[in-house]
Amino acid sequence: MEELNPITIRDLARKAEWLRGQRDTVCAKVADTESRISELESEDAVLSRVADLFRVLIDGEVIANVKAAEKLITEGLMTIFDDMDLTVRSEVDVQRGKVSVELVTVQEHGDGTVTEGSAMEAYGGSVATVQSVLLRIVVVSRRNLKPLMLLDESLGAVAEHYVPRVGAFLSLLCDKMNMDVLAVTHNSALVEASKTAYRIDPNQGSARFKRLRTKG
Repeated sequence: MEELNPITIRDLARKAEWLRGQRDTVCAKVADTESRISELESEDAVLSRVADLFRVLIDGEVIANVKAAEKLITEGLMTIFDDMDLTVRSEVDVQRGKVSVELVTVQEHGDGTVTEGSAMEAYGGSVATVQSVLLRIVVVSRRNLKPLMLLDESLGAVAEHYVPRVGAFLSLLCDKMNMDVLAVTHNSALVEASKTAYRIDPNQGSARFKRLRTKG
């Protein structure tokens, strides 16, 4: 029987020791990886719960805003279009985790029939324009933005006989909500409804503002 070389045995021992070290390193890395996976799974569970919470809070805010918009727009429509018996109903739907909102304009007729649809398609520019302005007021109010809204000929589509009521309602809202509406218009009815009115005259390539009056 051939005797093994002692050097070869020492080499094998070193190799075995090196392999044990590699094994221990790999085992430590596996343990660290498993621990990290466990931490990430726990973090993912927490983040999922946070996401669910945010979704509930956002959905709640959307619904609250919709209800505020529904109330204000209905009040505005009933005040301005007093001959049409208009109200607004909100339809809230959740699709694929996202909230969708549709505002439906409803009109009750004297014969008991009811029609409903989108403002523009069913009732034309007057109602749609007023709803758009009122929605902007809701956004300004609910988002705590600066209490100022600019209207640059935004009410041009409103029928002439409704304009005085629009002006009066906007003035009432400004006082009630402590906000200002700056409207650029050629409509004398809106000018009469305003608290302060200016006329803009061209002056050699620039503009000159002249105060017409201020209501007390």
